[in-house]
Amino acid sequence: MKLTVFGASGGTGREVVRQALARGHHVTAVVRDPARLGEPVQDVVVADVFDPAALVAAVGGSDAVVSALGPRGRGPSRICRDGAAAIITAMRQAEVRRLLVVSNSGMHREGDGWFTRLAVKPILIRMLREEYEDMRVMEERVVASGLDWTIVRPPRLTDGPHTGVIASSVGRNVRGSFTISRADLADYLLRLAEDGSHRGAAVSVAKGS
Repeated sequence: MKLTVFGASGGTGREVVRQALARGHHVTAVVRDPARLGEPVQDVVVADVFDPAALVAAVGGSDAVVSALGPRGRGPSRICRDGAAAIITAMRQAEVRRLLVVSNSGMHREGDGWFTRLAVKPILIRMLREEYEDMRVMEERVVASGLDWTIVRPPRLTDGPHTGVIASSVGRNVRGSFTISRADLADYLLRLAEDGSHRGAAVSVAKGS
């Protein structure tokens, strides 16, 4: 497959790139700083992720676009929402339809146990309100895009190993599992790109057992 990866120099993005190359896919990495890429890729595009015109060539001809963009640090952020808007515009212009975006399960409560839903989540949502608002608006824009989208919602990300043991739930959080490694998240994103499943759905993922 031909994949375009946004956020390719971040923790999850680097894993997506590494595993995609290992699986024989052609990767176009969109970055601001090529020096931060962990793997040599076939194509590197240095571009402003907020400028749709600069992204059209990067997404053109791709079978799937993966966005692993995320806020850096605490505080106000627009990278997810504005990045998604630019990616969506570029994909429409390039007539590319398959979009996979990384969000989070922390701002959602469906499927959580009562203690997590009533005691843990209110604190978490207050602490991360700026980052969650950025991702909430991103999700709205993706849903309204008219593309063949899938939103993937992980819990807390770790630098643990790639196990391939992943629990998932459509429209609801995975109960009783509160972490997933970036390597396993990348694996799941690539599975979706390869098999085309869960189009038009939000899927929560977590470490499996």
